[in-house]
Amino acid sequence: MTAPEPSKDAHTLNAAFHTTRWSVVLGAQGKASRDAFESLEALCGQYWPPLYAYVRRRGFTRPEAEDLTQEFFARLLEKEWLAAARRECGRFRSFLLMALQRFLANEWDRSQALKRGGRCEVISLDAGIAESLYATNPATLPAEALYEKRWALTVLEKVMLRLKAEHEAAGRTAEYEVLKPCLTADRGEIRYEALAAALSVEPASARSAVHRLRKRFRDVFREEVAGTVADPSEVDDEMRAIIAALGNL
Repeated sequence: MTAPEPSKDAHTLNAAFHTTRWSVVLGAQGKASRDAFESLEALCGQYWPPLYAYVRRRGFTRPEAEDLTQEFFARLLEKEWLAAARRECGRFRSFLLMALQRFLANEWDRSQALKRGGRCEVISLDAGIAESLYATNPATLPAEALYEKRWALTVLEKVMLRLKAEHEAAGRTAEYEVLKPCLTADRGEIRYEALAAALSVEPASARSAVHRLRKRFRDVFREEVAGTVADPSEVDDEMRAIIAALGNL
């Protein structure tokens, strides 16, 4: 996978950065904020699969992992959730993993998982999908490495869903499906003549379409990453970390 290039317009990124979800959460420390709560809730809802995978790799059974993940979100969102967010945890994934490790080590009475029976769901979790994703990972991968890998894939999946939705809204779904493989292909491997034939356009137009899609991918990828860090200066490092994790697939 080719690394997205750093932003050419840092001023634009800084100007818009205050609206990202994680910076909203960190900016509301010490005071009640519905916007901050909703931002944290939305982030958790998007990025829970890495946590489930981490819990499973720590040796818990599937039912235990389901209970633990759900209970973790309940504690995070309902019990002093914002007080646990610290500026030094500038990346949302780092904050989540630290909070989960503390939860597993100090706050969870495992016996309650068997006694509780039912539970109030705070985040909608599709246990079947989570388990199937977990099962595709090598059994020898350490829990922390698995968490990083699953996090990277979750970000990538979110980017691809956004790109697909944009093309569907523009009535260009077929074009997206044809061009999508070009996002992970090396430039020298792209066969523009074949793409042009599939799209019924000239090769030059196919080349332009690939360029636009790859550029849009970089922009959306940056936007998604920016929403999970506390400061715009951390975006490039986080992008590189995600790309490195994807490179270990």
